Amino acid sequence: MSFAPVITALNIPAGALVDQRVPKKLLVEQGAPTAADKRQIQDGVEEITWVAALKPTNIGVPAFRDAVREYLEIAVLTVALRPVARSPRLIELIHRAIPYPLVLVAEHRNAVSLSLAHKRWSQGEAEKVVIEEVRQVPLNTHAPTTVEASFLARLAVSQLPARDLFALYDGLLQRLAALEAARIAGTFTPPESSERASTVRDGLDLHARLQRDIATLRATAAKEKQINRRVKLNMEIKRLEAELAETQRIL
Repeated sequence: MSFAPVITALNIPAGALVDQRVPKKLLVEQGAPTAADKRQIQDGVEEITWVAALKPTNIGVPAFRDAVREYLEIAVLTVALRPVARSPRLIELIHRAIPYPLVLVAEHRNAVSLSLAHKRWSQGEAEKVVIEEVRQVPLNTHAPTTVEASFLARLAVSQLPARDLFALYDGLLQRLAALEAARIAGTFTPPESSERASTVRDGLDLHARLQRDIATLRATAAKEKQINRRVKLNMEIKRLEAELAETQRIL
C-alpha cells in the first residue's frame, strides 16, 4: 500500500502494534450524524485498519488529563478509500468516530494524505468528545520531495515530545504544519517552541485566506467592464500579493 512509507516513518514500537481491521459498522454508528454521512461511509470506504495504539504502557509516555481534554492513548489508522469517496468529508467522519486522538493515513485514487485533529470534551454533552480543526496534507510516498523526505525523517515516535500524550500528538501536528509551511517557504524546520508553532499555524491560515481573496478579486477584475473599477481591483490585488509575499517570508 502507498501509505506504508508513512507507517514505516513513524517507527512504532512493536508493543503498540494492533493490526486489526475496523468494521465499517463501527464508523457508521459512531461517526455518521446523518443518513448521507452513513451512505458516504458505506460507499466510500474500502478498508480501514487499526495499525497501533500508542499508550503509556507501550511507549513510555504519560497520559494527559485536564479540564478540556483527556488523552489516554493515540490511535494510528490507515484507510483505503474507493474512487467515488468524498475524501475530505470521509476523513472528518473517521476522526469523529474514533474517541481517541487519531493519526490517520488515507489512500484515495493512488494519492496518500496524513491527517490529525485535536479532540476535547463537548461543552454541551457530558462525556462526548468533539474534534477541533482537521489538518490534512497530501504526501507523495512514491517519490517524496526534499521537504517530504525531511518531514518523514522527523516523524518517528521516539523523536516526538515525550512529556505526555498531548505533547506527543501536538508535536505531530506541529510537524504537519511545518510541512505545509515548507511547501511555501522551501525548507522543512519543525517549530522549536509552542510560540513558533502558533506563528506557523497563524501564517498558514493567513496565507490560505490571502490566496482565496486574490483569486476572488482576479475573477471579479476579469469580468469588470469599468476601467476605473478594474484599476482599483488590480491595485488591491497587488497589495494582497505583497502581503502574501511577506507571509511566505515569515513561514
